[in-house]
Amino acid sequence: MNRIFSGIQPTGNLHLGNYLGAIRNWVRLQSEYECLYCVVDLHAITIWQSPKELTHNIREVAAGLIAAGLDPRRNLIFNQSQVSAHAELAWIFNCVARMGWLNRMTQFKEKAGKNRENASVGLFAYPNLMAADILLYKATHVPVGEDQKQHLELTRDIAQKFNNDFGVEMFPLVEPLILGAATRVMSLRDGSKKMSKSESSDYSRINMTDDADLIAKKIRKARTDPQPVPSSTEEFDARPEAGNLVGIYAALADLAAEEVCVRHGGSPFSDFKRELADLAVSVLAPIQDEMRRLMASPDEIDAILRKGAEGAREIAAPILTEVQDIVGFVRP
Repeated sequence: MNRIFSGIQPTGNLHLGNYLGAIRNWVRLQSEYECLYCVVDLHAITIWQSPKELTHNIREVAAGLIAAGLDPRRNLIFNQSQVSAHAELAWIFNCVARMGWLNRMTQFKEKAGKNRENASVGLFAYPNLMAADILLYKATHVPVGEDQKQHLELTRDIAQKFNNDFGVEMFPLVEPLILGAATRVMSLRDGSKKMSKSESSDYSRINMTDDADLIAKKIRKARTDPQPVPSSTEEFDARPEAGNLVGIYAALADLAAEEVCVRHGGSPFSDFKRELADLAVSVLAPIQDEMRRLMASPDEIDAILRKGAEGAREIAAPILTEVQDIVGFVRP
C-alpha cells in the first residue's frame, strides 16, 4: 500500500481553511493509504513561540485532527519532536540541499518579509526539514495545497540528489495529492489572500473553535460585492470574494461549485450568507463538541500522541539506519 505523510503546524487556532483544504481530505484518505499525520512542532519554532501556548496548541491541533475524523487506531498521529530522527535526517539533508534551491523558496521570502537578515536559520532551512519529514518514512504521496507544491519539488530534488550522490535508490520521488473542492480557502476579508491564522483580523477566518453566533457574524460580515451570487464559476476570477464564498459552500455541502451557482445564482448575498452560516455550523458543531471533550482530557491526547510516536519511530529507525550506513557513519 502507498504511504502518505502530512503535517500541520501548531501555531494557533485551526480554521476552516485547514479543515476544508487539508484535514477533511486526510480523513477520506485513511481508508486508501497507510497514513502518518504529524503535528509539526519543530517547524513551529522557526518563529518564536510561547512555550505554554505551544503546548496548548500541539494538543488543540491533535484534538482537531481526531475530532474531524482521523482515527488513531488506523493512522499514526504524533508530534514531530517526539521522533528525533526528523531532526537527524534534516541535518543530513542540510548537507545535500543547495543554498540556491532554498533562496528560490517563495514562502521564506513571504514570511521573512523585509527583515530577512533577522529571520532564523530554521525558517530559511525548514524546507529541508519538511523533506526529512516525508522521506524519513519513504512516503510515496503527500496531500498538499497549491502553495506547497514548490516545497514538494524541493523534496524530490533532495531525494534525487541523495540517490545520485551515493549511487543508490534510497528515496522515492514523492508525488503530490491535490484533492477536492476548496483546496485553497481564501480570506473572508480579501479574496486574493489565503485564509490564514496569521492575518491580523479575526474576521478574516472561521476558527474551528468559533461558536455558532460568531460563525454567523463572520460570514455575514464577509466581504462580497454589490452583485448577486454568481450564476457561473466563470465569474470567479473577476469576483474573488464572491467565488470564495461559493467555493466554501460547495466544499461544505460536497457539491461542485458550478452546481451551487446553478442553485443559488442570482440570489442576494444576504440570503446566501444565512444559508452558508447554517451549513457551516451544522458541519463544524460536532467537531467542536469532540474537540472540547478532548481538550478537557489532555492525558488522553498525550497518550494518543505518544502511541503514534512509538509507531512512527518503528518505521523511521531502520530507514535512518540505512541512510547513516550509506553516508558512512560509524554507528554503535
